[in-house]
Amino acid sequence: MVAVSESPSRQEQKGRTREAILNAALELSGTHGFAQISLRQVSRQAGIVPTAFYRHFESMDELGLALVERSFLTLRTMIREAQRDPQVFENIIDASAEVLVRVVKQNRMHFAFVARERASGSAAVREAIQRELELFISELAVVLARLPNIETWSSEDVKLASGLFVRNMVYRAEQVVQMPEGRPDREEEITRKARREMRLIVLGFEKWQS
Repeated sequence: MVAVSESPSRQEQKGRTREAILNAALELSGTHGFAQISLRQVSRQAGIVPTAFYRHFESMDELGLALVERSFLTLRTMIREAQRDPQVFENIIDASAEVLVRVVKQNRMHFAFVARERASGSAAVREAIQRELELFISELAVVLARLPNIETWSSEDVKLASGLFVRNMVYRAEQVVQMPEGRPDREEEITRKARREMRLIVLGFEKWQS
């Protein structure tokens, strides 16, 4: 028997429902914390019956992992765009600070989710966030390995430098998330400090020997 594939309209509807569930969970977690919300709350917010939830996710933990993955997608995209844009790469420090603040502002709910859940979320979500951070460190290390003074470093030391950058970026991203609306002075201060801290890290590159 030949399996009958779903029609495009059916697949599109499933995709829209999945997005509705993800968005509902993201919104609710902003108020209550992901670990505190229930499947029924998410279903009600998404406009579906609870049984429909299981057509997309086996459990709330699986939903949480999907939110982590989607939240980190913006970070991966940021790094890949930096590699493709020669102007950004040539000014990697200044550009990184500015891009970081802009991307966090545009995706505030996702970064707020990561900032909140990496400290107080469920064990499964916390572990997923740590895995994603390690993956982000590895991807950024590939970019940093092309910078002057680093080409001869061991891969372990390049990853060490990448970890310094990522920890700084996470800290500044959390400040952007908490920044009140309509505060360009605060935004400029965060960008300036992020830029200076990244430069301070880079100053040590020339003297470091693997």
